[in-house]
Amino acid sequence: MKPTQLMQLGRVWALTGVLAVLAAPAQAQARRDGAHDFDFARGAWHTHITRVLNPFDGGDKTETSDGTKTATPLWGGSGWIEELDVHGPEGNWKGATLFLYNQKSGQWSQSYIDREDAEVNGPEIGEFKDGRGEFYATVKRGGRTLLARGVWSDISADAHRYEISYSRDGGRSWAAVFKAYLTRLK
Repeated sequence: MKPTQLMQLGRVWALTGVLAVLAAPAQAQARRDGAHDFDFARGAWHTHITRVLNPFDGGDKTETSDGTKTATPLWGGSGWIEELDVHGPEGNWKGATLFLYNQKSGQWSQSYIDREDAEVNGPEIGEFKDGRGEFYATVKRGGRTLLARGVWSDISADAHRYEISYSRDGGRSWAAVFKAYLTRLK
């Protein structure tokens, strides 16, 4: 499927699990059990966040903040709740992310909830392969629908990284909008 067609699918991915079909036919390969892909995130972490304020105009305007993230497993690790407490230039913000593993599709969903407006965003849908998790969704920004990609990477026992990028051309190019570098609190 062409990247422009992916953009047209929009939120259908999140609602129907089409991403699993796009990745590879279920009959063609054995599905790995990814129910414990987020086990690395257990516990308390320091997070250093950089938000890119002008991602499509050079990305030279940024805002940084620091805080803590605490991740707790649900259902033996096939679900997680992540709580965030972050301090930045605009003050303190709190939020949570709910991660749920779908055993039938072999994929995860992640949905962010901001404490201030109590709205559930997402979900982003994706999976881990070779130590890297990629999650996709569509978002509305500035009156446009954009393709969003969240990537979990550089995962070790004491650190990991999460980055969100947007594409306005159906996935041919990406602009980073959010980067979080996490280190385990001792």
